[in-house]
Amino acid sequence: MIATALPLVFAAPLLASAILMVVHRPIWARRAVLVGTVGAVLAYGVVLVAATNGGTVLVADIGLWPGGIAIPFVADMFSALMVTATALLTLVCVAFGIVAGEDEQHYFAPFVLALYGGVAGALLTGDLFNLFVCIEVMLLPSYVLISMFGGENRLKAGRIYITYNLLASAVFLFGVAFVYGVIGTVNFAELAGAAKESTAVAVAMGVVLVALAMKSGVVPVHGWLPRTYPETSPAIAAIFSGLHTKVGIYAIYRLYALVYDGDERFLGFAVLFMCLTMAFGAMSAVGEDTIRSVLAFNMVSGIGYILLGVALFGPLGLAAGIFYLLHHMVVKTSLFLSAGAVEVRYGTQRLDELGGLAGREPLLAFAFVGAALSLIGMPPFSGFAGKFVLLQASFAESAYFAAFIILAASLLTLLSMGRVWNSVFWGPVRREPDDTTGTAAVTGAADTDAVVAGNGEGGAVLQKRRTHAKATSPLTHVSPALAAPALVLTLVSLGIGLGAEGLLNLTQQAAAGLTDTSSYIEAVIGR
Repeated sequence: MIATALPLVFAAPLLASAILMVVHRPIWARRAVLVGTVGAVLAYGVVLVAATNGGTVLVADIGLWPGGIAIPFVADMFSALMVTATALLTLVCVAFGIVAGEDEQHYFAPFVLALYGGVAGALLTGDLFNLFVCIEVMLLPSYVLISMFGGENRLKAGRIYITYNLLASAVFLFGVAFVYGVIGTVNFAELAGAAKESTAVAVAMGVVLVALAMKSGVVPVHGWLPRTYPETSPAIAAIFSGLHTKVGIYAIYRLYALVYDGDERFLGFAVLFMCLTMAFGAMSAVGEDTIRSVLAFNMVSGIGYILLGVALFGPLGLAAGIFYLLHHMVVKTSLFLSAGAVEVRYGTQRLDELGGLAGREPLLAFAFVGAALSLIGMPPFSGFAGKFVLLQASFAESAYFAAFIILAASLLTLLSMGRVWNSVFWGPVRREPDDTTGTAAVTGAADTDAVVAGNGEGGAVLQKRRTHAKATSPLTHVSPALAAPALVLTLVSLGIGLGAEGLLNLTQQAAAGLTDTSSYIEAVIGR
């Protein structure tokens, strides 16, 4: 029964999305469908983790065709962990969107569900062409979500995002066709080890990996990310940070383990690019002047940390990379939600227009500083365990330069996050929220972009959304409900850090499934 339900993780959010496209009222019913669908996937994800514990691989074929011909949906420990984590982050971001009033835009709920359906399908598919389809299903609603609230800068960001992803998708599709033309199949299990045995397959799959690196934000093809994520709405930026690039990263892990069988010929080259990504992202974050632009460049740096795991390969490297992937998804989403809460109530994300929030927003300050310390790698948060295991893997593989870059990039991350803390949460108060208009009163220059309403329904929601988050306590301007999503994820990071051994055991099982793919292959085509 658990295996049979695998396709529903992809289909159920899409079906719910179709229903909500035509159901406009009442808003509570729309919210119930949105939260209920994602919550059900989260519960199923937990069941999947339990079911795949011990190395079990679950498979469901679509269309009643035999194995090798049917499109398989496959779950092992790696994909089960990813389904669970992405569902949790989507649920928390949806809660933020509801509190901030972003979900009053009619298309928020159906497009978020469609996006998550694509994410879930990409994580569970065992077919390369179906992976392309699911990623496109994820991207199509994203093209609307990234600019749905209007405003000149958001429309510009939308154009960049759409243009870039269309290019990356074209490269991806060309790579899929190249692979099929060379070997005659796109089934993951049937492609196992093919790139190690055939140079033509290695080149063809290399095109696919380049496209996935483009979608993941690896340096030097990262420029789209810091130019788009800071410009969309707070809830959507948080959802994107937790889901979008992580799907590409997951696919890189899966394909390199299966198709290349961990081929050592390319790993040195990969380590170099991951070190460049870590260092460049961390250096760039230091000089940014808005909260979300700092976070966006630190996200680029984090992508380097995550993919260093597959570049080091081996059981320890892969386990460390997957652990860091899960940690980074939680922490980065928490930070974007903290930044979103500040922007919703204070009307800006500029560092030079904020200050003094630690005293007046204690919940938000704790959520931010906890997630920031985790991103830096301070105990007892999850980032410490993640970076420690990555350092162990680097030394085990004699990748001493990578270990040095991990430490250097962490120091640069400390500088950039310390700058955000000092500017936004410390120092004198520079900005006060205006509860009568929903916009902010500014001491000094006005932040015109923060109060751009745009046109149509999306613009109206942008003006109204700050009033949805009014404080229920006289001691704070950001309501506890608005700060809670970021706080929940910070506490999750703390829990992961304190119980790191438990999650590391699961990521070691996931890594074992990537280093020895025989169980995966047998489950898909050996029946």
